[in-house]
Amino acid sequence: MQTQRKWTSENFSLQSYSQGDSVARILASALNAVEPGAAVKKYLRENPLPKAKRVFAFGLGKAACAMTQSLADEVDLTDSLVITKHASPLTFEPVTVIEGNHPVPGSASLAAGSAAMKFVSQLTPDDLLICLISGGGSALMIAPRIPLEDLQSLTSALLACGARIDEINILRRHLDSLKGGGLARSAVSYGGRVVSLILSDVVDDSLETIASGPTTPDPTTCDDALSILQKYDLVGAQHCCAPTLLHETLKPDDPVFIKVRNTLVASNIIALQSAQEQSQAEGFQTKIIRRGLQGEARMMGKEIALEFRESLQTMSRPFCLLAGGETTVTLTGNGKGGRNQETALAAVDVLAGLKDVMFISLATDGEDGPTDAAGALVTGESAQRAESLGMFAADHLSRNDSYVFFDKLNDLIKIGPSGTNVNDLILCFAF
Repeated sequence: MQTQRKWTSENFSLQSYSQGDSVARILASALNAVEPGAAVKKYLRENPLPKAKRVFAFGLGKAACAMTQSLADEVDLTDSLVITKHASPLTFEPVTVIEGNHPVPGSASLAAGSAAMKFVSQLTPDDLLICLISGGGSALMIAPRIPLEDLQSLTSALLACGARIDEINILRRHLDSLKGGGLARSAVSYGGRVVSLILSDVVDDSLETIASGPTTPDPTTCDDALSILQKYDLVGAQHCCAPTLLHETLKPDDPVFIKVRNTLVASNIIALQSAQEQSQAEGFQTKIIRRGLQGEARMMGKEIALEFRESLQTMSRPFCLLAGGETTVTLTGNGKGGRNQETALAAVDVLAGLKDVMFISLATDGEDGPTDAAGALVTGESAQRAESLGMFAADHLSRNDSYVFFDKLNDLIKIGPSGTNVNDLILCFAF
């Protein structure tokens, strides 16, 4: 039985918009291109696995269920452990599924870390461990060197202050026994070999950042971790660990990695390229304007909206501009929303009054921050429609209250957990 999800235009509920079906087909194409189960099958059919007496599967991250199911469809597994955020039905045995905590780790994440260490202790020199790694794993599984309460406080502070995910994960790697190659070290210590198939949810696809690199070498040091604590003024703060508790991770020249193979199987650029191809098939002149997008969501939303507005003077309609990456939000208010909704909210006033335009910011995992929306949609009429309801984009932006704004406009994009996770997509359409 297959667990791969096939996206169609109906999943995006854009039929009420002019050319909404066309836009929805482009979004569906992007998500289908990075469907994790299909990516795993493609790799397995093109790359022979090392010979082994027994094969074990370890899935970690938001896409772990789909990736592990696809592996089980192709390979006989002796045992399996899946650690994920939202479990979905699996049709093979034996398998243990644990739902960890995300984005702030909790007791379930701690239990998952203990289960992972026990799981790899089964390995012998005749065995192969296939790891299926995707985004979210940093919080879902932990083996912290500091008390859980301190790790939760530190994680919350980093998320609130606008730290980039790569910065957060540098700290996580130097505070955790399973990250920064720790899982690989444990597996190899029992004699096993490791093949890790990785779905990237980070800018520039740095493998050590994805799920904090449980099977990959880490080029960063304790000094790098300490500099991040200092950058965000967290040294000595109540929610911060003592710098002396930072530990060094495995480096690229560590002999552990002689028995480890890490391979990227899906990424943001693959989603962007598929969106570009489908957009062109739909009749749009199309350009990818940003790869590896980072920075404050409100700044990036305004910046891309301005670039889009300027392109209206130089490009012939219909056209589509595409961008991909992951922004951050520095919380200054007590509203509700996520980085994609805030990105879209920052575009509202820039695009106000423009005819036949659409701006979409979408989290490919289907979950934008602590909300049930994947992102939001903006048109040239959004500002006027909001004002007729007594809402102003700048006011909601100041409170980080993007969800309420778009919810009242009925312009939230809700697709549910997608089963994949390759950062965010921004699409700008001129019809």
